[in-house]
Amino acid sequence: MRFALRSAHATRAWLSLFDEAGEREAARVDLAREGPDLWSAAIEGAGEGARYGFRADGPDDPDRGFWFDPGKLLIDPCARRIDRPYVYDPRLAARRGEGGDTAPLMPKCVVERPLEPLPLRPPLFRPGGLIYELQVRSFTMRHPDVPQEKRGTVAALAEPAVIAHLQKLGVDAVELMPIAAWMDERHLPPLGLRNAWGYNPVSFMALDPRLAPGGLQELRETVAALHGAGIGVILDVVFNHTAESDAFGPTLSLRGLDAPSYFRHASDGRLVNDTGTGNTLNCEHPFTRALILDTLRLLVRETGVDGFRLDLAPVLGRTAHGFDPHAPLLEAMRADPLIGSRVLIAEPWDIGPGGYQLGRFGRPFLEWNDRFRDDVRRFWRGDGGLLGTLATRLSGSFDVFASERETRSLNFLAAHDGMTLHDVTAYAEKHNEANGEENRDGHGENFSWNNGVEGSSRNARVAAARERDIRALLATLFCSRGAIMLTAGDEWARTQGGNNNAYAQDNERFWLDWEGRDGILEAYAAALSALRRAFPELSASTELGPDTVQWLKENGAPLLPHEWSDGASRRLLMLLGRADAARLAVCVNGDRRASRFALPAREGWRWAAAPGLAADPTRSVPGRSVSFFVELAG
Repeated sequence: MRFALRSAHATRAWLSLFDEAGEREAARVDLAREGPDLWSAAIEGAGEGARYGFRADGPDDPDRGFWFDPGKLLIDPCARRIDRPYVYDPRLAARRGEGGDTAPLMPKCVVERPLEPLPLRPPLFRPGGLIYELQVRSFTMRHPDVPQEKRGTVAALAEPAVIAHLQKLGVDAVELMPIAAWMDERHLPPLGLRNAWGYNPVSFMALDPRLAPGGLQELRETVAALHGAGIGVILDVVFNHTAESDAFGPTLSLRGLDAPSYFRHASDGRLVNDTGTGNTLNCEHPFTRALILDTLRLLVRETGVDGFRLDLAPVLGRTAHGFDPHAPLLEAMRADPLIGSRVLIAEPWDIGPGGYQLGRFGRPFLEWNDRFRDDVRRFWRGDGGLLGTLATRLSGSFDVFASERETRSLNFLAAHDGMTLHDVTAYAEKHNEANGEENRDGHGENFSWNNGVEGSSRNARVAAARERDIRALLATLFCSRGAIMLTAGDEWARTQGGNNNAYAQDNERFWLDWEGRDGILEAYAAALSALRRAFPELSASTELGPDTVQWLKENGAPLLPHEWSDGASRRLLMLLGRADAARLAVCVNGDRRASRFALPAREGWRWAAAPGLAADPTRSVPGRSVSFFVELAG
């Protein structure tokens, strides 16, 4: 068995082999230097199941970016499996010679045979489709029809009851929040909290044993089960930083192997922090680029996933001169026959200089569109002068993707990062007190409202108003052009009590409550999804033209130019379809008063309320709501 690592700055490197339990270091072997940066050794008898780690020596000068310490056991960046989860311990961050050997504190890499490559098939995700974002653990921990032993794991997603729910909603692909092995941030254990989201990785290829005890094979089997039901799988991957954090963080893997190569450093030697986590991966460096590309290829080849959502994606395109949509890593992803064939989704912002890059990634990347989120929330909150902006968002946001024939917008109204859809209508301010940071964390501006009562309320009028607003938000999302994303539980009005940064809330209060869900609202979301599938005009990615859309007032007359930005205009009739086919009328009433919409009549056609999506077949649309009417022949 050959073991190898990359380090351009180490002066010496070792392989540490451990006994079967991974508890006792059974052997330490010098790795031979091969060329300027490759170290390796061939070990007889160290086959499948062998447990190991690396060690490296070199300069000990953090101020210059060097963190070498032979006392730190280091995880192989290319490890396919680790034998237990990462657990933070202050000794992992101790300076050289102060913390003792860290082997007892670290999981061990496990040698695992590669899985048989799967045939490459087109992604199981249609253009304009519905992506369903979920966190494996919180999504399944309270599901009554998932066996107890599977709850909280990737395998739970293959259960018939879970698949039935996804099919009911018309989900085209699930997007799994990070499942690569991660470590809690160091400030969480003293607060009695745990990382619930996984955006703090150590190992990119090895899955977290808590979520996937069966490793890559478990993911492969779950992907196959979802594919069998017509549902794709997209993985949320984090290639912008590692859990090694800032100058006071632990040394776990890349930092101890070759920090100057893997991480960005300022001219004075300090770690660059374009991520807000303490470090930023140097995706321009060949080491980092190769690690990321190898990880993506492995996941496609061995598990069959349909795509990837790239967290803080501008980091992947950062060069010495700032963000470049044609940076080496992004170009390599486009050109790679495996990676380039997948659905690729960019979160188009980080916190570094010039970090907001919405609209700049280019094909084939879809992009999270926060302007859709904010503008639609503002419209339904009651902000004035947004009728034209709403139409632009519904049409595919071609003001953002102006130079393109097809929109790359991924429209969403709520995500893991932020308030739930229910909480947008119930909390005017964030309430993150449970995170232990005195409500200082999380976004301050959420464009949310509370219908006169902050938080939960048993008042029937308030509850009805909130359900009305959630329906309006859902309807707007499902009738927007381009791909859309719904976060798990928003279809039944889940709440996080106003917490808009629940990354540290791995507990029953924040796990999805399957038995307490709003079945009526869930049925409404399913009806919206069915309508979207029935009328491709709603989900197409091309720009709406005069032959496919008419923008009218509630009386059926065309909107005048000044009415698009008139703060008093709160009603919009979007009439979709060609003159020779059935049309769809989307009636948006942002006013608090009900209004009767006049739908253009045609000989041989009649209007009917879309099943479950129009409150009144006479075309009277209640205040702050959206109704849908379909044209039928006869």
